[in-house]
Amino acid sequence: MANTFGLRALNRATLARQMLLAREDVPVSEAVERLGGLQAQEPRPPYLGLWTRVAGFQAADLHAALHDRSLVRATMMRGTLHLVSAADYTALRAPLQPMLDTALRVLGKRAEGLDLDAVLPVARELLLERQRTFNEVRALLRERFPEVDDRALGHAVRMCLPLVMVPTQDRWGFPRTSEFALAESWVGTAPDEKAAPEALVLRYLAAFGPASAADAQAWSGLPGLAEVLDGLRPGLRVFADERGRELFDLPDAPRPDEDAPAPARFLPEFDSLVLAHADRTRVISDAHRPALTTKNLRVRATFLWDGFACGTWEMESRRKTATLRLRPFEPLPQEALDDLTAEGRALLRFAEPDAKDHVVTVAEDG
Repeated sequence: MANTFGLRALNRATLARQMLLAREDVPVSEAVERLGGLQAQEPRPPYLGLWTRVAGFQAADLHAALHDRSLVRATMMRGTLHLVSAADYTALRAPLQPMLDTALRVLGKRAEGLDLDAVLPVARELLLERQRTFNEVRALLRERFPEVDDRALGHAVRMCLPLVMVPTQDRWGFPRTSEFALAESWVGTAPDEKAAPEALVLRYLAAFGPASAADAQAWSGLPGLAEVLDGLRPGLRVFADERGRELFDLPDAPRPDEDAPAPARFLPEFDSLVLAHADRTRVISDAHRPALTTKNLRVRATFLWDGFACGTWEMESRRKTATLRLRPFEPLPQEALDDLTAEGRALLRFAEPDAKDHVVTVAEDG
């Protein structure tokens, strides 16, 4: 009979993998691999996500890793932009392609006349010539395929060609409109087309386990992972949650005591911790989960107290004063406010180093 994992034990195990029980002194590229990648819909959140996890992290560390090409920003899990190591991109991109192909369904009628066998070779040639923005790619493809919707052309290229975004010296690594390059040109090797989903699932368990097949599917966007986990079963530990659902994990992965201290931590927008499980109660209650997502599907920045998401936060800078505003889901004890204030001021000093004052407040509607 499988051992049962309680809610707090699941919380602490996941926080340990995500470097949220203590900041760890590891190179940035290694940290990103251990974290299973960082969602990077916008360029700033990975910087904040690494600051909250890596001891002594400086923005220059991530800049350097992007420019030496050990880290790349590319379309990966769930068809969204992620920051991943170049090694993981090469090893894990191909197993995600069936999910990326399925993502083309969102085009609906706009995909009429779209012939991938004709479009993708042309797009490849355009990007072999030089790095280009997607506005350029769409315009040039429209010249060749005038009968096809330009957004459909761009979306097909983004989902079906292995591409990476080209970093610059902008503050957060990328400009508002970035150029793209073929992965094989930027990284030096094309994704391994023979790669199987087993490696993807093992990377997931290392970063977010113990977890169910449904959890792995929610993180990756890939269906059918129960069969993959079943094949890996002889080499995994198998547990059960309090509802009796099977949870899989790597044998030697950290599983700290459920009473292990969990310090106050700030997670940026789109952080994978709050997105990586089908059942997210190990991090946030079902009652509070709707508050994480805006009407236009932005995932709000959250803060953790005693390991669980207890509210959202936002940052602004005006007249040399940087302010971090807490919006708790429920009233917080004074101990939590004290710890969050200290941690919040440290985050402000990192994110807004030119500000003269760094202030943490609690919103009146929080």
